[in-house]
Amino acid sequence: MWNVDPTLVDAAQVTRAAYAEAFERVTGVPLVYLAPTAGRTDSEIFFEFFARNDVDAEPGEEPLAAYLDALAEGFARRRDQLTARGRAAQGAREALAAVAAMEDTVQTVVTGTIMPNAVAKLAAFGLDAHLDLAIGGFGSEHYPKASLIQFTRMRAGEAKGAVFPEESTVYITDSVRDVEAAVIGRAEPIAVLSGSATESQLRAAGAKHVLPDLTDAQAVVSAIRRATALPGRT
Repeated sequence: MWNVDPTLVDAAQVTRAAYAEAFERVTGVPLVYLAPTAGRTDSEIFFEFFARNDVDAEPGEEPLAAYLDALAEGFARRRDQLTARGRAAQGAREALAAVAAMEDTVQTVVTGTIMPNAVAKLAAFGLDAHLDLAIGGFGSEHYPKASLIQFTRMRAGEAKGAVFPEESTVYITDSVRDVEAAVIGRAEPIAVLSGSATESQLRAAGAKHVLPDLTDAQAVVSAIRRATALPGRT
């Protein structure tokens, strides 16, 4: 399993613009104060925006669904900006291809981004070819990352008619919160130093395997083999 932002793709500028548009459209209040996004779902981010920007909801009002719809629409209008204002992580395409070539391996994503936006980001940079996104875990599901990891493993088993043991499941990510979620969700975290977290922070959260980036595809494969019980483990 892969995290999307910024492990595979950095589309922060486009994402922030879509956040701001959707928030003001739904609440009538400009998005002035941002919130940390690393390791969080779009639902969590929205409620933190809500609190930080002093928005008052009417009793019984549930703005989240409207916000996520507006977020998908706002992002869709900006899809043509992705390649100009975003980028794929160096080596991401080659790393995905190398992992896809491993025996008995299925790749997907577990991300806090809602599904249409995550798919758009990956497709814009040609990163979707080796991923089975139908079984992925997305922020659209309103569950914490640890639960998304568990649900994704179960969906993979059902879709492929196979068993994917906990000890043969990895989650490749760049944030401390995601590493913690992987530990809770019973997937071995492999950390990449592509976000703001330091190696010591990622290791303290539970990552035994830390990569500087994705530019060495064979290093990614080796980390997965070390982290799992796959044949040929080194």
